[in-house]
Amino acid sequence: MYYNQPLSPAPPAPASLYRNNRHIIEVSGEGTVSAAPDRAVIELGAITENTSLRIAQRENAAAVTDVINSLLQLNIPKERIQTVAYRIEMQYSYEDGKQIFTGYRVTHLLQITLDQIDRTGLVVDTAVEHGANSVLNIQFSMAHPAAYYHQALSLAVKNAESKAMTIATTLAVTLVKYPDNIQEEARTREPVPYQALHYAATAPTPIQPGQLKITASVRAQYSYV
Repeated sequence: MYYNQPLSPAPPAPASLYRNNRHIIEVSGEGTVSAAPDRAVIELGAITENTSLRIAQRENAAAVTDVINSLLQLNIPKERIQTVAYRIEMQYSYEDGKQIFTGYRVTHLLQITLDQIDRTGLVVDTAVEHGANSVLNIQFSMAHPAAYYHQALSLAVKNAESKAMTIATTLAVTLVKYPDNIQEEARTREPVPYQALHYAATAPTPIQPGQLKITASVRAQYSYV
């Protein structure tokens, strides 16, 4: 009596076998470039409180109008000053477990973009002198960061290659010069904001932008024999 036996799967072709079993070194690479910022973004505004919403709004509008006019007097273009937040909030206190209404809070925040970062302190002081009582953050950046990022990316690729060479040398194997695969990894936001709440100036404010670091990362796979 004969039985039909299932056929064994065919062995993989030599090329496929080589691809599936090739020796791989996988490394990450990172490159960093430092550069001076050339742009400052300042977020500041006025917060007013009153038991009357109408009065709180009126006082807030007057303060913000004075701030805007003072900034225009510094020759900051109007299109570089924009509202980024406007909020009306009801305020409460708690006594004996009971919620008691105490008034309204009106918040109006402006964002000012400066290409002359050496004027950052002057802008902050001027705004505070004319009614701003909240400086949310100051963030330094670059108007055109792409060129610096490309430099960092090039360094990241070289760093990955150097790591792969070190590993291959340690293993006493020969590294294939060009990577089988290389992938750019997600970019991270570098500028860190300077933060200060309910700002009050007593002297000219020294704002130091320092240096920004632009970082790029890659992941690469190299074959070796």
